[in-house]
Amino acid sequence: MSKRPRRNHSPAFKAKVALAAVKGEKTLAELAQQYDVHPNLINQWRSRLLEGAADVFGSEPAASEPAIDV
Repeated sequence: MSKRPRRNHSPAFKAKVALAAVKGEKTLAELAQQYDVHPNLINQWRSRLLEGAADVFGSEPAASEPAIDV
């Protein structure tokens, strides 16, 4: 039995799979089969997406350059 080489998934792929999991139209097992990843990975990516979603609508970004007081 040969081992599968380790795969590194892009952030865009992870986001796509996590969004599909959040939608809930398919089960984790169906998504795992469709995207060829383990269901535990999908669950982790989904959790990270939901945890970080508040940051998208968080406080306004700070000014890149502080105001100069003369």
